[in-house]
Amino acid sequence: MSATILVSGASVAGPAVAYWLARYGFEVTVVEIAAAPREGGYAVDFSGPTHLTVLERMGLLTELRSRATGGRPSRFVDGGGRTIFRLPAEFTGGDLEVPRAEVSGALRDRGGDRVEYVFGDTVTALEQTTDGVLVSFRDAPARRFDLVIGADGMHSTVRRLAFAPEHACVSYLGYQVAGWDLPNQWDVRGELVFHNRPGTLAGLSGDARVPAQADAYALFASPEAVVPRDDRHQVLQRVYAGQRWLVPELLAAFPAATDVYFDAVARVQLPSWTAGRIVLLGDAACGATLSGLGTGLAVVSAYVLAGELARTGDHERAFAEYERIVRPYAQRCQGEGHPARLLAPTGRAALRLRDLVLGSATGRALAMRFGGKAVPGPDLPDYAADTL
Repeated sequence: MSATILVSGASVAGPAVAYWLARYGFEVTVVEIAAAPREGGYAVDFSGPTHLTVLERMGLLTELRSRATGGRPSRFVDGGGRTIFRLPAEFTGGDLEVPRAEVSGALRDRGGDRVEYVFGDTVTALEQTTDGVLVSFRDAPARRFDLVIGADGMHSTVRRLAFAPEHACVSYLGYQVAGWDLPNQWDVRGELVFHNRPGTLAGLSGDARVPAQADAYALFASPEAVVPRDDRHQVLQRVYAGQRWLVPELLAAFPAATDVYFDAVARVQLPSWTAGRIVLLGDAACGATLSGLGTGLAVVSAYVLAGELARTGDHERAFAEYERIVRPYAQRCQGEGHPARLLAPTGRAALRLRDLVLGSATGRALAMRFGGKAVPGPDLPDYAADTL
């Protein structure tokens, strides 16, 4: 099958599927709304043999291990900064933790000049015909592609244009999550430090490789599913008013931050990931904030989708097989639990109980046993045997 394919989104899922498609001989274009590849950002995890197998087949595992952060233990403190309990790095991390920007950059490098990247533009309309998809862009002239892949995240433009409005497929779970960079004036390195009040969590971390910079975190219960950009600092100040520890200093640094993440904690659920010649991938299809498995799932999904397109030579069969293989795995990765409720319990009694359980060796052992991040994956076909 020789085809032209547009991929929307250049974070992780997009470059991953673009790499495989180009390797199989497809003509691939990736469009990304950001003006340039994003730098900074937070570490992402790969957990379990399924994730690591795909990285190995891409020839990326050794390289990413050389860039790994090594994982970080967590420490929860009271308002005076005294430690309440500690958690090992294995509790919150996976088998391999790497900064997101470095994963994305490594994937783009693997595609090389076989993939066309277009930054600073976005899809505005999709018109399907019997033999392709006419794609309109905000800035560039319209182009026809044989297939379109929406790998553009939880707030996917492709999903909105071709499947359903966001409110119909994204469930808000009652929390907002934020992160921002700031100077590391506390010299925190190699650990995550958290402070709770009922319904809120504030955190600080540092990377020993970049000692001058730290990252702040906020997770808080909120009835509002959307916080307008201009209101974010005011909302944080209101929610965290009167809190001790380092909270006032973390909030004061928010307006000057250069790398800010702020979004709802949500879960994406769709009856189908395909619509004709258009298919969804990664968070656009099955995102779940705070699951910790989204990046690995995106890489695995990209491997299967590209492999099925190359193996079958027919997009309808390929899309059906991709969803058959990946959907059960994605549902397990999404999970039934709600990590925000563990990280930021809304009641005082629930918070005390959480601290009591995780503060005991038995409680930590049980949590590690039943709350581990590795999820059994599907049996991965070896597409190289049939397609390369």
